[in-house]
Amino acid sequence: MNSDGTQDARGTHATPVPRPAVPPEVLTVPPRPTQAPGQPTPSGIAGWLNEPRPETRTGIWRLGYRPPEGADEQQRLSPMTIVGMVIPAVVGLIIWSFWLRGAIPYQWAPLRLVTPDDWWEPATEINAKPGGWGIEAFIAYRGVSFALLVWAMARLGSWGRVFRYYFARKTQPRRAALTAIWALLALALVFPSAFPGAFWDPVPVVDPLLNLTIALSQSYELLRSPLYVYSLYTAITLLVIWPFARMGDWRAYAKERLALRRSTGRNEPARPAPVPPAQWPALRDAGQHQAADVLTAEVLAGRMNDVDCARIEHGWARARTQGRLADFTDTVLRQGAAAFTHPSGARDLHGRAAWHDLLTGQVRIGQWAATERTPPAYGGVGAALGPETLATSLLVVGPSGAGKTRHVIAPVAESLTLQALTGRCAVVVVCGRGAAVGADSSYDVVVRVGDASSVHDLDPYADADDPDEAAGFLAEALAGDLDTVGAERAATALAQLLGPYRAAYGRFPALPVLRELLEGDPAALADLRERLADDRHTTMRRELEARVRQTGTAGDAGPVLAGRLALLDRPAFADFFGAGGDTIRPFSLRAVAHHPLRVRIDLPERGHEEASRLIARLVLAQFTAVVREGSRDHFVGLVLDDATGTVTPESVRRIQRLRSHNAGVVLALRTVSDVPEALHGPLYGAVGCRMALAGVTTWDGGRFADAWGTEWVETKEVAQHTVFADQPMTRAMHALRKLVTGKAVTTEAVTVRQVERERWSASELAHGVPPGHAVLSLTSVKGEHAPPLLVDLRG
Repeated sequence: MNSDGTQDARGTHATPVPRPAVPPEVLTVPPRPTQAPGQPTPSGIAGWLNEPRPETRTGIWRLGYRPPEGADEQQRLSPMTIVGMVIPAVVGLIIWSFWLRGAIPYQWAPLRLVTPDDWWEPATEINAKPGGWGIEAFIAYRGVSFALLVWAMARLGSWGRVFRYYFARKTQPRRAALTAIWALLALALVFPSAFPGAFWDPVPVVDPLLNLTIALSQSYELLRSPLYVYSLYTAITLLVIWPFARMGDWRAYAKERLALRRSTGRNEPARPAPVPPAQWPALRDAGQHQAADVLTAEVLAGRMNDVDCARIEHGWARARTQGRLADFTDTVLRQGAAAFTHPSGARDLHGRAAWHDLLTGQVRIGQWAATERTPPAYGGVGAALGPETLATSLLVVGPSGAGKTRHVIAPVAESLTLQALTGRCAVVVVCGRGAAVGADSSYDVVVRVGDASSVHDLDPYADADDPDEAAGFLAEALAGDLDTVGAERAATALAQLLGPYRAAYGRFPALPVLRELLEGDPAALADLRERLADDRHTTMRRELEARVRQTGTAGDAGPVLAGRLALLDRPAFADFFGAGGDTIRPFSLRAVAHHPLRVRIDLPERGHEEASRLIARLVLAQFTAVVREGSRDHFVGLVLDDATGTVTPESVRRIQRLRSHNAGVVLALRTVSDVPEALHGPLYGAVGCRMALAGVTTWDGGRFADAWGTEWVETKEVAQHTVFADQPMTRAMHALRKLVTGKAVTTEAVTVRQVERERWSASELAHGVPPGHAVLSLTSVKGEHAPPLLVDLRG
């Protein structure tokens, strides 16, 4: 556990970690960069650790998040709800006054229907006979009517919802006290005689129940029983108190108080105050007090930065999962803040340009604009991206100069490189030479394709052992964007050469040699055939013969593939793609699936645009294949600063499957027209996060509008109609008013309805997004969504 397998001798693993891109002597002392916006000061690292990071909605910057004013606006009771509560109460009072006066038609008919006729005088609506039980039935019926009226008015006025909303906002014990006061008021209305000084009559609850008992039993014997009477009073009291006890959560509060009293009675020590995160409470809860004390001292002394904290926290999580707590403690006690350092030895980046929170893995890219469309929870708070959203892949579309690289690609690349230092991530950045995506010292491997000073080369076969897998990489790169040659045909043609060549030479051919074989060079094919003369190569010899028979036929894919390989078989690339010998170290993209590497691949754009696109397709094809290997606990991200020409039918299918492998890609495009039209829909469906920057065309905006769909909104239409009077006096008044104001007398007709409207129309995206802004929608791997909202990338 000393190094957790990350600082062993290089070259001893099947997929060794390449050496860093900077000279080793620079890394002997952990770099201490200048203070950057996204880095807490050494003296403030404890405060940074203790800063709250509440769980909130997708895309919100969690560090120190405070819900903005009005964030709970949707939870507030609207004025219409208050009015809807008062109006039924007033109506109920009016109905009850009419009821008491007997002014409601047929109000006694149900009572006469359920009671014997000999209880009432004949030829009267409701008049009890002397000596009968009609008067008791009358009082009981009035109580039942009152209960039904109160229940109906409460349902119509949503009284329960209003009271629950009011009391739920209070904390204990205030909540219990308020509900207890309301319960006492209700009991005072039911039992006024129990409260000294009460001057009001009781609501019809107790007397109707007593008279109902008399009417049903037709005797007074039950009322002479104290047990029955007091039981009835107790039941009425409990029924009155029960709704207030539920709203006040009395049961849970009573359990809490009783538990506290029992613990106090047993002389148990009081519950300790929660340990702040800066004192590493997770370690203390697991009994690792020595390690926690060492790390706390490092934090307070200012010897730790945010990368160290996140890295050690990740190491602790891995130690718990693997059951290696003793090794973790031993490493922390010996190395302190430098425990589990990245294989490069780096503990930070030399200068940061964005705000990062490495404990949550978020990078802040701007601020959600407070507009009418923005929900209250998002308005004015930070907009952030993290592994949980990048794992669904991100598509960024914006014209040149809109700030794709500056506002999105560079912060995301910087965030992933920082997380790689914590062991939680591996990143591959593909960009043009000179792109502002971080200095060379921010990466472990820098591949400058076409630059003779490059330390590393790109392995075109990604260290593959299977000829079919290697053929799939190359087929996607060489023919993925071609309609004339299918990917399967291209892969088959390449596999028929790669398999025999590997069987003959023990390795795959360099690209110039592969080009000769695809062109059907007789000498190259004859030499390869001779090396396969042994009987143990019968299968591979048959593969080669099949390729030879197809050479020169109408459907032969070899010349097309050879023509594409010619783009890479140029003098500028003479030392690359496996042809550099010992001067340039080949780098296999497969390493990122096993190690938290930081890789940057610089493309030779000037004069080699088509070759750059071919290389980008090759990297994307290799990436989507290698990340599916084995199991790992770190996220793997690929950032394409210019994804023009890289999107193919096969790559779209593979991108969609990345989220289940803890990996994702970031694709930046100047326009959606750089993608074949047939792939527009599949591409927008494959990515979970979409961003449209200011300046996109209406055609690009239309694609986003289709992907974001529609929503139901409430619209209000006001129509004005001229009033035509019939009476002479009224017409005269209208004429005088028109003479004075210059306007005819009109009335307004207001129509409110629900309509389905696009979330963002193509015209709004093309002309309504201010400069420096973008419209961003997010999806997390858990399926949580953030609707397309306006983001101020400069905030």
